[in-house]
Amino acid sequence: MTTLHKLLVALIVSIVVLFTSCSNSDDDSKPQTKDYTTVEDLLTDIDFQGYAIVTKNGNDLVRKGFGLANQSTTMPQDYNLAYRIGSVSKSFTAGAIVQLKRDGLITSFNQTLDEFDAEFPNGNQITIAQLLSHQSGIPEYQLIVEQAIEEGITLEEEDIYEVITELILENGLNFTPGSYKQYCNSNYLISALLVEQLSGMSYHQYVQQKIFNPLGMTSSYRGTDEINTNTHAQGYLNGSPYSTYPMVIPFGAGDFSSTPKDMETWTNAVKTNWFTETEKAEIFAQNVPSGFVDFGLGWFTTQEGDTTMYWHGGDINGFWSMIGFIPEYNATIVILSNQQDNTGSQRNTIIQQLFAHEFN
Repeated sequence: MTTLHKLLVALIVSIVVLFTSCSNSDDDSKPQTKDYTTVEDLLTDIDFQGYAIVTKNGNDLVRKGFGLANQSTTMPQDYNLAYRIGSVSKSFTAGAIVQLKRDGLITSFNQTLDEFDAEFPNGNQITIAQLLSHQSGIPEYQLIVEQAIEEGITLEEEDIYEVITELILENGLNFTPGSYKQYCNSNYLISALLVEQLSGMSYHQYVQQKIFNPLGMTSSYRGTDEINTNTHAQGYLNGSPYSTYPMVIPFGAGDFSSTPKDMETWTNAVKTNWFTETEKAEIFAQNVPSGFVDFGLGWFTTQEGDTTMYWHGGDINGFWSMIGFIPEYNATIVILSNQQDNTGSQRNTIIQQLFAHEFN
């Protein structure tokens, strides 16, 4: 056993009693319920900071920046400015897996992990679809890896993969694959490594080649540990700069930065024809009861009455984000904030109020 391996095992043993569920980085609290007149009024009322786009039937309900992108330099929020997007990155990872199938590198989303790594524990029980829809039962790595890096251990993505396998070997899966859904970043780090294994190129190169380049998304890229404040919004927490984060940790699960422009391009592409109708039937959760949210393959489905919203949100140091679309109203939603919201209340308030006042 290597020194690194021993350190990771020690960390797993010391932390596991405190770590019984997946990351809460995307957990949402109960939303506010105050009514509003316009979307701009809503965003102003909740003290939103960032850039927001909401369209309906081809018309803008809002398309503007709120607050400053950098309080020190007074840089304004901007349509072409980069923001960390956190777990919205998962929509790219899921898209890359779909592209693997198009390229003939996988034959089905129901293929099991043991076909790609014969030694992955319980790999014969876990399918690709279960990874992408958070049904694998694989435990979360995030807190363990964050602590390891704080302790001075240098890790690469493959080392984090080892951490995940050690967690399973030590403690088993959180639940039988397919029997439950539990949001977990481990699913997407494994998926990104699968992209690398099967495509023969880096995960980010594959996303660039298969998604960004064809769509002309020229300002989306793997985030850096330290942001470039000339081209990137500064992130804040409680009014103080808060943007630094080791990008190896959210690999495949939340490591992209992008602009409102590129996020609108991607959301509109998914809303229209980036996925075929057959692919959409597999990717988006179907038959979701009114008032409920369900996971699909890289996208959430929220159902309110006869209105369906497909979306994903993200949270990472100093930032929160959301992209989504509502087919019934030809609606596009892109909200990128550079003010961390630890409770998720702003995102939930926006979703609730949009359904109540604009999309019902």
